Amino acid sequence: MSAFGAVTRLARRAVKQSASSLQELASSGLSKKPVSGGLPPDIREEILEYSLRKQTGVSLKYMLDFGSNPIERQFLLSAQFLHRELPVRLAHRVAELENLPYGLSSKPQVLRVRDWYIASFQDIRRFRKVKTVDDEQDFTKLLEAIYGRHGNVVPLLARGVAELRQELSSEVGLNELPEIHQFLDGFYLSRIGIRILIGQHIALHEPPRENYIGMVCTKCSPVKVSEHAMLDARDVCIRQYGSAPVVDIYGDPNFTFAYIPSHIHQMVFELVKNSLRAVQDRFENSDVEPPPIRLVVAEGAEDITIKVSDEGGGIPRSGLPRIWTYLYTTADSPMEHIGEEDPGPTVLAGYGYGLPISRLYARYFGGDLQVISMQGFGTDAYLHLNRLGNVQEPLP
Repeated sequence: MSAFGAVTRLARRAVKQSASSLQELASSGLSKKPVSGGLPPDIREEILEYSLRKQTGVSLKYMLDFGSNPIERQFLLSAQFLHRELPVRLAHRVAELENLPYGLSSKPQVLRVRDWYIASFQDIRRFRKVKTVDDEQDFTKLLEAIYGRHGNVVPLLARGVAELRQELSSEVGLNELPEIHQFLDGFYLSRIGIRILIGQHIALHEPPRENYIGMVCTKCSPVKVSEHAMLDARDVCIRQYGSAPVVDIYGDPNFTFAYIPSHIHQMVFELVKNSLRAVQDRFENSDVEPPPIRLVVAEGAEDITIKVSDEGGGIPRSGLPRIWTYLYTTADSPMEHIGEEDPGPTVLAGYGYGLPISRLYARYFGGDLQVISMQGFGTDAYLHLNRLGNVQEPLP
């Protein structure tokens, strides 16, 4: 029984439990209140109904085939699909947010995220059926507004979880909250899917770019994207430490495949940033020149694998499971420097979100992220990207 399968099962169970509580509240005769308080009964009933519907997954290949001929009929079909599908996915997430353990559902940040999902659910449900070109164009404008509304979901939810972590730190350990970790895995995986569906539809309306179908680059060079991610990570390291170790990249820059470049950039940036920090910390007060970090891109028949290797001292074997938890980080937490009304930074160093979310990005299209470490020497990270594009998105 895989941990990833457990995430899906737990998320489905949470939706069913939440649907039950939604049904009880919907029939309790509550008066209508603002969303941030209690939900009006009619909204609860509608969310209940949609949270029990099955979600429909898509694959990268489907997105490419569908968007390869962006004519009015294709735009209409895409908008009609999103008009049906997005309320279902949003309702599933609202149901989960209503039923989180340890009082997390009542955190102000979580309530605000829930309100955003409810508002988007209502916006789409109130929108007329998409039948004409004008309908589709107006619906696309609505999607753009929704896309912007949800831009700070990750840092805002991270603040709520960080507060919970501080409250429970004296009572339980980091690995004693599996329900929180599994919920976040499912929630963020779903968020990736929602933003890809909306982002792809919006991108298809933008002026054509060579070798692009919406967000997807049909000739994406993992070596070139890794080079850009490496430079960005080194800039961050230089700003923090004043210098940065060398990163050597190996691979054929002319090799390309179909993928979303921003996803590769985010994942590689996180891996290289972690390695730079580990090496810099280990050799900061040493007279020895820091050894270079090695980044290797290998082309396989099934996967493209990006390996990032460092000599930053490694991670204790007992500590490896903790790097995949959302409540664990070795960086200074930005929580102390954020005001109550500030939604938080978009860079999540200090929240402990980089590696877990990077693994979700890899798994979304059928890949994976693995970390192997030798304490006393260094760490190897293996990022597997599915090159076939025929794996359907894993829906929690």
